[in-house]
Amino acid sequence: MQSPFHKASKNMSPMNIAFASILAIAICFPCLVTGQNSEIKKIDAPLLTEKIHSNVTIKVDINGGGDYTSIQDAVNAVPNDNSKWVIIHIKKGIYRERVIVPKEKRYIFMRGNGKGRTSIVWSLSSTDNKASATFSVEAKNFIAFGISFKNEAPTGVAYTSQNQSVAAFVGADMVAFYHCAFFSTHNTLFDYKGRHYFDSCYIQGSIDFIFGRGRSLYHNCEIFVLQDKRIAIHGSITAQNRANHEENSGFVFTKGKVYGIGYVYLGRAKGKYSTVVFAHTYMSKTIVPEGWTDWSYDGGNEGLFHAEYKNHGPGADTSKRAHWVKNLTSDEAKHWTTIDFVSGTYWLPAWLD
Repeated sequence: MQSPFHKASKNMSPMNIAFASILAIAICFPCLVTGQNSEIKKIDAPLLTEKIHSNVTIKVDINGGGDYTSIQDAVNAVPNDNSKWVIIHIKKGIYRERVIVPKEKRYIFMRGNGKGRTSIVWSLSSTDNKASATFSVEAKNFIAFGISFKNEAPTGVAYTSQNQSVAAFVGADMVAFYHCAFFSTHNTLFDYKGRHYFDSCYIQGSIDFIFGRGRSLYHNCEIFVLQDKRIAIHGSITAQNRANHEENSGFVFTKGKVYGIGYVYLGRAKGKYSTVVFAHTYMSKTIVPEGWTDWSYDGGNEGLFHAEYKNHGPGADTSKRAHWVKNLTSDEAKHWTTIDFVSGTYWLPAWLD
């Protein structure tokens, strides 16, 4: 079928149980702040559509009721070096394909029907994290709403390439995910580089399941921990890889919650200047008392910036935290916990305080 550009512009594993559990999660998140106003609303798909001012929509329907049945075919239909927002509306269904948004396909708003209704699913492990990804975005100015990204490759042998099964690779600047979900076990979300915003997302894994050197704000996100019994050490939620002092990167988690069925560190040192902040976050007892680890890291702790601010819950007690962990003051926290951390007022269509 022609593109709109030519038409006028019973595996009940813990992973699958958790995947099914979000089907009933409702979308209701007030207190919107935008560059234009500060009205109290919610970030939903119609609001984002309004903010990006697009009049071009490509419809994808696995049942044949749209312009394409394949998401990748819809992405390919967007002109190279595109400079105006294009909506790719993905109807409900499970789309079993790998999807890549190449750098030439900018200004795409990929709109699903809800993270429990529209899913992109693949199954692949690789020695290369990026190569294993179910979904990859390498284009600037990308938005996704209401989509689940899942790599359902089985958990393999510890310390081998079979562990590397990425659900999403985010390798471009100015990328945002609203009400999305990311499912895998090991290395779920490759937050590789660039400024990113995750709002009201669900992220699941066991070891290093949010990793990379992105400069990213995770607002009101749920982090679900799966237990990995193959190894003696605890898993880690983050493995942030800031390599030097000059590099402006780090992961900030604010106003979300961490819970699950296993025990885990908030993060481990991946790079010499690994930078991660948790603020205003509920932490269940799934967080081990030490909180952070330098397991497998050969350098000293002097450059690490692992910090916490006003978290709550049984896992938020900092009395036994690793010695390098910083408890932020209110003034220090302001730098990390606002949208300015990712320069969001410049490029985001909408965000939440």
